[in-house]
Amino acid sequence: RRSTLIYPKCGTHTHKNCEFQCKDCSNIFVCSSCMASEQHGRHRFVEVAEVFKTKKDDIKKDTKELENHISPTYEDIARDLENQLANLDGGYEKITTTMSKQGEQWHREIDIIINKMKTEISEIKVKHRDILQKHLDEIKQIQSLIKQTLQAIRKIEKSTEVYSTMEYSSKIREFSKLPPKIQVSLPTFIPKPIDREKLYSLFGQITPLSTATEENVLSLNQPTTSVRELLNEPELVATIQTEHEKLRSVTSLNGDKIWTSGETNDIKCINIKGSLLQTIQNKSGKFPGDIAVDSDGDLLYTSGPTRTVNKVKNGQTEELIRLHGWKPGYLCVTSTGDLLVTMFSDDYTQMQSKVARYLGSTEKQTIQFDDESKPLYSGNSKIKYITENRNHDVCVADYGAGEVVVVNQDRKLRWRYTGHPSVTKNKPFKPWGITTDSQSRILTADSGNHCIHILDRNGQFLRYIDNCDLNYPTGLCVDNNDNLFVCEPRKGNVKKIKYLK
Repeated sequence: RRSTLIYPKCGTHTHKNCEFQCKDCSNIFVCSSCMASEQHGRHRFVEVAEVFKTKKDDIKKDTKELENHISPTYEDIARDLENQLANLDGGYEKITTTMSKQGEQWHREIDIIINKMKTEISEIKVKHRDILQKHLDEIKQIQSLIKQTLQAIRKIEKSTEVYSTMEYSSKIREFSKLPPKIQVSLPTFIPKPIDREKLYSLFGQITPLSTATEENVLSLNQPTTSVRELLNEPELVATIQTEHEKLRSVTSLNGDKIWTSGETNDIKCINIKGSLLQTIQNKSGKFPGDIAVDSDGDLLYTSGPTRTVNKVKNGQTEELIRLHGWKPGYLCVTSTGDLLVTMFSDDYTQMQSKVARYLGSTEKQTIQFDDESKPLYSGNSKIKYITENRNHDVCVADYGAGEVVVVNQDRKLRWRYTGHPSVTKNKPFKPWGITTDSQSRILTADSGNHCIHILDRNGQFLRYIDNCDLNYPTGLCVDNNDNLFVCEPRKGNVKKIKYLK
């Protein structure tokens, strides 16, 4: 029944179906009797089935274009605006902090001027937010229309109703006219030397809110992002000997050099050929909990005995964060420059774990409980490697719970992954290291089963990496070119693996 076309009934000859269109009469539907009448003498006709098939092909093309290109593009635009809104407070907080530092050097009589200028910043911030929110609302509205259009044409695509199919009108051109891309620049604060005669004018200057728009063009039939597929068989590129005892962590940005740490107090920088470039000593004399590299290439590491997160810049170690009542465990640097730290409580009778987000040394967010006030993370193990996905999900490999726990940037639990059944994987799933790549895939080390699990952003298992002779893998990282680095603690090796095409 689905393959049989339902033709319209002829208005003149009610016992017949209209299986043709008259091209000389504005493509009206006609039956065989109409074609033989004087009204349509010597007119040109076309079969409805032929036109119907062509329209169906056009509908399939439009569906593919909307799903694969246009809709993802609007999602990216909305995500960018949401990120700007999410980072808005941090940007303005830096400005007000600069103002406060300048104000501390002045006498009490200029306090009123400081407050006045902060009010101006707050007003600009409101305007800034309104501009971004208005543009985001417009994008959301268009996304809703795209969704409605997709639902409508999917219904038409499945239907054999001729009239609704023939009445279909493509909206691809309408949706392809992307809105201009908006960029609103933060104002800047420019301090000036103190002069009691002209306090207000010389205290500083706030630049006006700058809004720039640029043409945002969608290239149809072109992928919006570079999609890198998984190799059928991952390739071992290099094996790097670190000389670490019980190697635990590895981190890298560009793949030319890596930082490594194990259960000794030294942190090593090694190039891809295995040559030692630099060594950093943990001041506590104990081995570091974890290591990371920020966007400037500076090394960060946690120290449990001193309850600190430390930063190494130009060869000098400085204390970045000091905790009270908690000890830091594992850490990662996010795409926005924030620092995520897993930590556990000092109270060993009732062990608790949580994740804290820092901007510099300032705590911005705590992630510990779900919506039902239940702990998100287990308290029976300190091993909780952490990473942030490209969609800003916080991903923790909870060894004690035997699961990967993923929450969104609003601390809402998204999903938990407890392993994948396989006849070749006999030991319980106990994840160690965790990392993410440019495709938002999540990779986690299953040490006991000598393999790496690859998941998509929604926690769906994709495949294992188990062919590179991995030996109890622990720490993981992916560099900017999507090369995977894997720690082998018993051998002291770091293996570089290519797993994407």
